[in-house]
Amino acid sequence: MCRWIAYSGQPLELSKLVHSPVHSLYKQGQYTQMNFDTNGILLQTNGDGHGVGWYAEGIDSPCIVKDKGPIWNNENLKNICAFTRSHLFMAHVRLTTTGNVHRENSHPFSYQNWVFQHNGYISNFPQVRRDLQLDIDPDLFHHLEGTTDSETIFYLAITYGLDKDPKKAIEQVIKRLREAADKHNTLGRLNLSCSFSDGDHLYTIRYGENVTTKSQFYSKEVACLSDFTADDCITIDKDSVVFVSEPLDDLSE
Repeated sequence: MCRWIAYSGQPLELSKLVHSPVHSLYKQGQYTQMNFDTNGILLQTNGDGHGVGWYAEGIDSPCIVKDKGPIWNNENLKNICAFTRSHLFMAHVRLTTTGNVHRENSHPFSYQNWVFQHNGYISNFPQVRRDLQLDIDPDLFHHLEGTTDSETIFYLAITYGLDKDPKKAIEQVIKRLREAADKHNTLGRLNLSCSFSDGDHLYTIRYGENVTTKSQFYSKEVACLSDFTADDCITIDKDSVVFVSEPLDDLSE
């Protein structure tokens, strides 16, 4: 289980959401308030990798910066975020459920113009992994670098036509995950809290089966960021939107 943020709107310094808020993603790396496991135990630390993906004006392909270590140890990322502005970006801190701790398993994942990040899990993933990955388009398979369920979900979505109909592609992914769970007689637990983008549009999904669905919040209020930071108020335009795994302020306390 992990934490993530996604932003679309007026160009904004990445640090305004990644580092500046009183309960920023940076701080959620060490102390989360709403990340509970299936037994109701609070999982406070997300130190198994981190990353940021953003789009620059006039460039189709996203820029991805990620690492296998904890976000609080990466001073380079803090500087990058402070001096980088983007109209659409995502950031993620990882708590591993499947896959070892290394860079290839850190989020976000990218392919061509797409960026994808995920909080959640597929139960008994090692049992269904081969079955699911056989569905991935052979022309895409060599792009699969890591061992996470998240990356498998991403490439299944691309295989099923993410670039043509994102909603239909994600629905097909969920159907395929359920089929694999039934076939291999797993616990059938599926938890998806994802954000993904083609550079023009930002999409999110929140879905759970046989589990409590992972939290996800959003705001389009112009004044919302005034509550997020102890510094000067952050101004965003009326067409901007912020999605988060948990609030960036102290309102959840």
